[in-house]
Amino acid sequence: MPPVDPPPSARDLLGATALPGGGVRFVVWAPLATRVEVLFDDGRRAEPLTAGARGYHAGTVADVRPGDRYRYRLHRAEGGPLDRSDPASRWQPDGLHGWSAVDDPGFAWTDAAWRPRPLHEQVLYELHVGTFTPEGTFDAIVPRLADLADLGVTTIELMPIWQFPGERNWGYDGVLPYAPQHSYGGPAGLRRLVDAAHAAGIGVILDVVYNHYGPEGNHLADFGPYLTDRYDTPWGQAVNVDGPDSDQVRRYAVENAVRWVRDFHVDGLRLDAVHAIVDTSAVHLLEELAAAVHREAAQAGREVHVIAESELSDPRLVRVPEVGGHGLDGQWLDDVHHALHVALTGERTGYFEDYEGLVDLERILRDRFAYAGRYSVHRGRTVGRPARDVPYERFVACTQNHDQVGNRMLGERQSDLLDLEQRKVSAAALLLLPFTPMLWMGQEYGEVAPFQYFVSHTDPDLVAAVQHGRRREFAYFADQREPPDPQATETFERSKLDWSRREDGEHATLLALYRHLLALRRELPAIAGPDAGEAVPVLHGPSTLTWSREVPGRPEAEVLVVVHTGAEPTELSRTGSFELALDTAAQGFGGPGGTEVERSPDRTLVRLPGPRVLLLQATPSEAT
Repeated sequence: MPPVDPPPSARDLLGATALPGGGVRFVVWAPLATRVEVLFDDGRRAEPLTAGARGYHAGTVADVRPGDRYRYRLHRAEGGPLDRSDPASRWQPDGLHGWSAVDDPGFAWTDAAWRPRPLHEQVLYELHVGTFTPEGTFDAIVPRLADLADLGVTTIELMPIWQFPGERNWGYDGVLPYAPQHSYGGPAGLRRLVDAAHAAGIGVILDVVYNHYGPEGNHLADFGPYLTDRYDTPWGQAVNVDGPDSDQVRRYAVENAVRWVRDFHVDGLRLDAVHAIVDTSAVHLLEELAAAVHREAAQAGREVHVIAESELSDPRLVRVPEVGGHGLDGQWLDDVHHALHVALTGERTGYFEDYEGLVDLERILRDRFAYAGRYSVHRGRTVGRPARDVPYERFVACTQNHDQVGNRMLGERQSDLLDLEQRKVSAAALLLLPFTPMLWMGQEYGEVAPFQYFVSHTDPDLVAAVQHGRRREFAYFADQREPPDPQATETFERSKLDWSRREDGEHATLLALYRHLLALRRELPAIAGPDAGEAVPVLHGPSTLTWSREVPGRPEAEVLVVVHTGAEPTELSRTGSFELALDTAAQGFGGPGGTEVERSPDRTLVRLPGPRVLLLQATPSEAT
């Protein structure tokens, strides 16, 4: 049996690496090529790379420096040569279809003392770089960081920034995962944003996509078997993570994840739709990736969170490998959105048919999932399992996000679906839950601009396919009007935030409530503190839910949350003496008032004339 050569050493990073002593090291995995050359756009020459073990081609070119543009020329056994961008290109200054460029790693970081907050203190804020500001760049985010810090945000989560076609895209059509989008500011702009965010006390999480790669400009199949026909995804071919040659494909993803931590100092990764990653290996890709990211973070003396999006309601994602888990730090909990959306809107179309409102929120507080071994009518099968052993903070909950807004036909926000009192109920219910909360850009002040699906593809057939796909996707929703054209510039432009609204009328009122809720979350350990016990939920009919939470040994720290979503008056009583700490319907928050709280030494009676959320604290007499 012939000896097996080792893969390239750790110093041989994929892509083009500028070396400290000068020159650039090029490494590409191209097992389908008999020879690989590096072409330079100045027409100087084509430099050959040396073929090595397992399909790698590598070489060092002495007179190349950061900023120089290059491509690979693939020579094949059959057919003519192909000129292609580097699959691990770290910079595409002229866009997806332009030349790759050597990234300059020599940024003067100022964040040596930065340390991110633990999960139980986190307040995430998801944003799309292109629509967050009029300019739509990394640098344009920087002036808004102070506003977010003042609100109580601890970390911004950027929708995917991998190089995609054109200048308008949600980012899930990314093709070159190592290259930050050129129209956002490229790698230099991303470094400036992360450094400025850390200076403002804010972390940065990147949304990354390892379940598929975008269609336009995707030439991975010319290099090697990065993709597979053995599985499929809703967005195209699946990634080959468990078939022949999958070791190198897995390396492509894992090294990418580590690079964001090492070269850009990011504080976490949000892994898109991991249920679409089919991996029958003994060690799942997610476990391998999380372990590599955590090692890199430990070497830097930091903590980096790896958080997954999954529709499986499976706690295996966040359990440790020793008990069969994948070792991730957290996962999205869309059940919270679905339960509150149904409770407040009554909408039951599409996947909302599986949800009943506050009864689901009670289940979520007990089992972490609404579907923890229950039959789903929408999916036609039993879904999930309980996760009561997993701490609350390892689940990221929201009431709006890019999916739940943008995947509506017209991209409506809560501002179009709920009145002010209902939006305040939604805000307080989310931020008083013990899960890690995530806000969607603009929701804190009630942004009214929609967030619609947009692309800027250049292939007419692909544009037509995207338009058809959007129509098909909305077939189960009640509103059957023609969806906005994803390719139109107007669709992108109308999706941008209008920051001037923050200080006016009910927008300012809502912003004040969010700011106050986040302050309470920081100040009261029973809301989200790591030492608090299990929440105890009680359903008082279909439109009223309460939950209480204690800190062992500190009875005075107990809190009671009351969520009432119905228009009809109701009242409830609770053993113990509690005083009112927050009322979303208070006149100070632009509400009608009318809440009554009657206390005695051993009982509290609450009367609610309409929809609202109350936060009550145990009184000193209760503590004694």
